[in-house]
Amino acid sequence: MKKLILPFAWLLIASAGVAQAAVPADEAKQLGSALTPWGAEVAGNKDGSIPPYTGGLQKSPAEFKEGSGIYPDPYKDDKPLFSITSKNMAQYADKLTEGQKALLTRYPDYKMDVYPTRRSVAMPQAVLDASVKNATRTQTTGNGVGITGAEGGTPFPIPKTGHEVMWNHLLAYGGDVAEFTSSNFYVDQSGRKTSTGNSQMRYEYPYYQPENPERSTYYLKQNTSAMEPAALAGQQFVILDPLDFTTGDRRAWQYVPGQRRVKVAPELAYDTPFQAGAGMVTLDDVGVFSGRMDRYDFKLIGKKEVYIPYNLYKLYGALQSNSFEKGMEAVGSPKFVNPDYMRWELHRVWVVEATLLPGKRHLYSKRVFYWDEDNAGAGMSDQYDNAGKLLRVNLTMSIQLYDKVIPYAIPWLVYDLSNNVYVMCGMPSNGPIKAGLKGPMAADTWSKGDWSPDAIAARGVR
Repeated sequence: MKKLILPFAWLLIASAGVAQAAVPADEAKQLGSALTPWGAEVAGNKDGSIPPYTGGLQKSPAEFKEGSGIYPDPYKDDKPLFSITSKNMAQYADKLTEGQKALLTRYPDYKMDVYPTRRSVAMPQAVLDASVKNATRTQTTGNGVGITGAEGGTPFPIPKTGHEVMWNHLLAYGGDVAEFTSSNFYVDQSGRKTSTGNSQMRYEYPYYQPENPERSTYYLKQNTSAMEPAALAGQQFVILDPLDFTTGDRRAWQYVPGQRRVKVAPELAYDTPFQAGAGMVTLDDVGVFSGRMDRYDFKLIGKKEVYIPYNLYKLYGALQSNSFEKGMEAVGSPKFVNPDYMRWELHRVWVVEATLLPGKRHLYSKRVFYWDEDNAGAGMSDQYDNAGKLLRVNLTMSIQLYDKVIPYAIPWLVYDLSNNVYVMCGMPSNGPIKAGLKGPMAADTWSKGDWSPDAIAARGVR
């Protein structure tokens, strides 16, 4: 194996915030040898706590029912290696984020059970091949707010700037299409649980659809159809995000049943409150970060070994296999998610610090992101208010859809430290995950017309 270029601790790389060229062909030769095709280090770390990458999880456990869309835990026999608490957190401080330290310090009964690291991510060969090609052809545009030249894979497998790492997150492979019933719930300081909404969700990724004529225009199309609570039932939201924000912008529409019309909704962006977020989630908090990157300077700090939530099959199982109420009761303990349903693993992550640009407005003055090197869709962030105080801690809840070779990291969790409350968003419950284009639990793609305002109105509840 070739000598690794990327170190295991901090890799200091400055982000100039300007348009960046693709990497030279000689540097791209690392992909597929020292680096995976999407740019993760193949080798494990020095002490073996992070194992080498060997292909990911592509075999279903015996109890998995083909076509069910319900994913039993393939690592159910794993036992925690140790638990991190407020009493021993100093021992692990170099691998904890500031948000994790704040949670451990604030809640004496909070703990992080650390399990063996399972590098479960696997992706189709077509995505791997495209990722390698993207290394020498993808460039950012407009000081990082757009990209050009990318096609069907990780856009920057050898990232050099903060914007490039963030684009890897925005374009992280999660299948061609995903459809599921999304449950969102809020837990207050006393442990009282409140549903903030159930919706039928559809995510489509034209960027990963070779036959889609819009694959070089949009990377994400999202349709939300609210079912609960009754006051919101029938509302629809449609969001289309472009690959190049210098030539296009987010297109968004809202259908309001009481008005029986579709209206343009440009406010569905930035720090506008997310409807199911109980007032503590912004639109660009969705998936920990989403949308346009023109309000922050994104600086690439480097790579670091950090404990992140990973392979959370037990959490998914509790919410998918039970009724929503029973699942929420088991998972939603006061102040924080029941630690018995969380799984923490040590992974190498890309660290990006986002600082609000002069003259720009946002609820957060600074955000620090931690993106997994194997699954750029998975990770965490610390959010700071305009007084520089840590306000919120956001994290994804990822699993590998082992029957479909799809890393899945749509649901996310937000802890609000100002009020000692939290909200879980986008969690599939009471039913299956439909993903990809093949198999009995595949979700078919919509046509271009299905995403038009007229189609939104036609689907609307009258």
